[in-house]
Amino acid sequence: MEFLILFLFYLVFILLCVVVICICFNTHSWKVLILGGAQICACLVPGRLQRAVQGVYNYLLHTRNRIFVVLHLILQVLVYAEYSWEIFGYCYDQGFTVCSLVMPYLLLTVNLGFFFLTCMEDPGTITKANESVLLQAYEFDEVMFWRNAKCPTCDLRKPARSKHCRVCDRCVHRFDHHCIWVNNCIGAWNARYFLIYLSTLTASAATMAIVCAAFLAHLVVVLDLYQETYIDDSGHVQAFDTVFLIQYLFLSFPRIVFLLGFVVVLSFLLAGYLCFMLYLVATNQTTNEWCRGDWACSQHCPLVTRLPPAEAQVYQNIHSHGLWSNLREVFLPVLPCSEKKTQ
Repeated sequence: MEFLILFLFYLVFILLCVVVICICFNTHSWKVLILGGAQICACLVPGRLQRAVQGVYNYLLHTRNRIFVVLHLILQVLVYAEYSWEIFGYCYDQGFTVCSLVMPYLLLTVNLGFFFLTCMEDPGTITKANESVLLQAYEFDEVMFWRNAKCPTCDLRKPARSKHCRVCDRCVHRFDHHCIWVNNCIGAWNARYFLIYLSTLTASAATMAIVCAAFLAHLVVVLDLYQETYIDDSGHVQAFDTVFLIQYLFLSFPRIVFLLGFVVVLSFLLAGYLCFMLYLVATNQTTNEWCRGDWACSQHCPLVTRLPPAEAQVYQNIHSHGLWSNLREVFLPVLPCSEKKTQ
């Protein structure tokens, strides 16, 4: 019973972590799910509580705040504290190489450096000073980005591939998305830092998962647990099967198994998101453009516009100029003349 209770809490915690991370990626499907859940709950909770929940939701996800930055750092401190307190010592005693044990710390150092760069770097704020320069940076496709379009909030002409961020209340050049984990927009001038930050975060989680799994596997082999037996409730002698082995490891090393499950789930989520971001970089797209692509196509398809097929406008990515050019555009962005002078 003790194992079942612990395992239930373990599964609930992992599920909550998955939900929180997916929500914070700000995907459209999760927005629909949240709004649907909010509509269902609206019939079950008082109006005052509804307003309170809505206020908290708006503050967390639609207002610039450092809550998720602090949460990000707290999670890293907890994970690395557990790794240093138990796993490092156990693995070192079992003869693991120092290089493999130190690798997560090296990745953490690089990750924190690019994390703070992503947080602090200007993503590409459009101002009166650089408006005219940025208007010439990209070609207008007249489908998703229109020439002479103006931002009603900033009172600025909108360069192609830019977008007004409602959270930061500013127009951002080559806007990708607003990331609450770094409390900043991801745009033309900090996208490279974000990609390296995401890559090192994925690598550190995967490395830690490998070390934890290798330690538990090594423990099973050294102790020869598959050859062990136990007496069940009926008094019969039973050999260790996989379920009992997992239960034994969970009760003997609960924090290590708990950490292993967390970093494994985190590794898969981060790896999937990293692959998606690398795909966007390779094809010279942004998250904003990828999400709006289907909408733009539907708005300009022949059935909607009722134009002849030859005159119908369909969105096409006109900014991709080959893999190396696309990579150079992200990792070696061209700064406006006004920005170069200030630096």
